Amino acid sequence: MDRQLSPTRPAAEPETRNNADWWRQAAVYQIYPRSFADANHDGLGDLPGVTSRIGYLKELGIDAIWLSPFYPSALADGGYDVDDYRNVDARLGTLADFDTMVAAAHEAGLKVIVDVVPNHSSNRHRWFSEALASAPGSPERARYHFHEGLGEQGELPPSDWPSHFGGPAWTRVTESTGANAGDPGQWYLHLFASEQPDLNWENPEVREDFHTTLRFWADRGVDGFRVDVAHALAKDMSLPLRSKPSLQILLDDGTDPLFDRDEVHEIFAGWRQVLNEYDPPRAAVAEAWVPFTHRRLKYAQPTGLGQAFNFDLLQAPFDAGEFRGIVASCLAEAAASGASSTWVFSNHDVIRHPSRYALPDGTDAQALDAWLLNGGTHPQPDPARGLRRARAATLFMLGLPGSAYLYQGEELGLFEVADLPLDALEDPTWFRTGNRIKGRDGCRVPLPWDAGQENHGFGGTPWLPQPAWFAAHAVTEQDGVPGSTLELYRDALAWRRKLQAAESLEWLSASGDPLLHYRRPNGWEVLTNFGTEPAPLPVSAEASRIVLASGPVARPPQQIPGETTLWLAP
Repeated sequence: MDRQLSPTRPAAEPETRNNADWWRQAAVYQIYPRSFADANHDGLGDLPGVTSRIGYLKELGIDAIWLSPFYPSALADGGYDVDDYRNVDARLGTLADFDTMVAAAHEAGLKVIVDVVPNHSSNRHRWFSEALASAPGSPERARYHFHEGLGEQGELPPSDWPSHFGGPAWTRVTESTGANAGDPGQWYLHLFASEQPDLNWENPEVREDFHTTLRFWADRGVDGFRVDVAHALAKDMSLPLRSKPSLQILLDDGTDPLFDRDEVHEIFAGWRQVLNEYDPPRAAVAEAWVPFTHRRLKYAQPTGLGQAFNFDLLQAPFDAGEFRGIVASCLAEAAASGASSTWVFSNHDVIRHPSRYALPDGTDAQALDAWLLNGGTHPQPDPARGLRRARAATLFMLGLPGSAYLYQGEELGLFEVADLPLDALEDPTWFRTGNRIKGRDGCRVPLPWDAGQENHGFGGTPWLPQPAWFAAHAVTEQDGVPGSTLELYRDALAWRRKLQAAESLEWLSASGDPLLHYRRPNGWEVLTNFGTEPAPLPVSAEASRIVLASGPVARPPQQIPGETTLWLAP
C-alpha cells in the first residue's frame, strides 16, 4: 500500500540565545509584512499580525524570521523606498509593536533579522527633501548623486545607464533656489524607481548615519540584517561617466562602474566593526547578485558582512547535474570565505518555485515574463508536477549544510498568482516598462490562514486580491493532515534541527546519475530522484532508516519514485 511516510516528529532542540554561530545552519523564514497577517483588518499585514502568528512559526520549526521593510514608505517599491530608517510605518504599527514582536519571537526561541536598504532612500526622505531645496554643489546634494546633464542645455541624462525597473536611471529636477529657480536643473541617479534616489556612499555622513541605524535596531534586540542590493553601494562617478547600456553584464575584476566594486568591501568592513560591538556579534547576509564565485565570497568574509546569498539553485532547472554542480561550487565558495552557504528557491522578487517547476523544461526568463502577461495560461503549466518537484527540491535543499531561506507561503505549497487583475498591480516594473513586464506582485499576495473565514483569515480586504484556489492551500486545510505540504515542512525542519552535522557532505552517487545521493558526516543521507521514472534504491537505504519522503512511497520501498526525495536517519 502506498502512503506518505510520516514518522513521529522529533522534539525541538533547546535554543541557545548567545550562540554566535546560530546563523550558519539556520532555517530562516522571510516575512513580507504587508502580506503576512493583518491584525487591525485594514487590508495591510502589520507587526501585530506577525506577533499573532509567532506560535505558528515556532511550530513550523524555523530558527529565525526575516522581515522585509516595515519602515515608513510611500510604497513606490513595496517598502524598499524608505522614508525613515529608524521608525515603523504607522500603517504597520509602532516601535512599541516592533519591540513586542521581537520579545515574542525571542521568547519562542526565534531570532529576528530585518531588511536594511542602503543603496537608496525614498524621495520623501528628509535628506532628499533638503537636497531638492538646496543649490547644486551643496552638502545636502552631496548625500546623493546629482549631476549636470549632457547636451547644449543639459537636457540629456548624464549617462546611458538604465533603471532596473525600466526607463533611464536618471531623473531631472526643477531647481527651487537661486537664479535658476523654476528651471530644469540637475539630474539625480536612481538605479531603481525614480522615487528611490541612490545614496552617495563616498560621503562620510551617509556611512555614519547607517552605522547609527544598525545600532538603533541592534539595541532593540535585532539579531541580524539582510542587506538589500549590497553590491551596488560603491560606484565610479568620475567624469565622463562610463557607458553601461545593460545592468545584467558585470565586469569580473571589481572595476564595473556600478556593481561589485572593490571599494564596497571597505564600507562593509565598517559595518562589521559596528556589528561586532554586540555580544554575540550581529549577523548579516548580503543580497549581492554577483555571478562570479571569486567575487561573491568577498561579501561573506568574516571581516565583512559574514554571509552572502547565492541564488544559483533558484535560477537552475530541476536537473541532477545542475544541482550537484551548484552544491559543490557553493560549498567550496563557503569554505573559501569562512562563511556557510545559503540556499533559497523563492522570495519576494521571483516567481514561486512550484510555478517555475510546473512550466515546461527550458522555460527561460523571457518566457516567464510572457507567462505572467498571459495570466499564467501559456506556456501551459502542470501544477501537480510543479508541486511534486518543489517538494522534492526543498527536501533536497533542507538537508544541505548551510542556511536555508524560506519564503512565506511556500510551506503551504502556494503557486504564483499569475492572473492578478491589471488594475490591482503595484509593482513599479509594470509601469516603468510600459506594461510589458508584470513584475513581482504575484508572489506577494496575502497568505491564506483559514479557509472558513472571510479573506481566508488574512484580516481585512487584502491589498492584493486572493484567488479562490487559495482556500485549498490555507493553513486550516493542511494542519495535521498527513502528506500535506505544511506537515512536510514541519517534519523536515524538525528532523533538520535534530540531525544537523558539520558543514560538509559526501556524494554517494556517480556524476551524471539522475539519482542524487549524499551523506552528511553524522550518517544522515538524502536521496533525490530528478528523473521522471522510478529508480532502484541503493542497498544502504533500508526501510527502517527512511524517516521522510517528499511524496508517496511504497512501504517497504523497493524504488524511489520519480521527482521524489527521501531522508535516511543514521
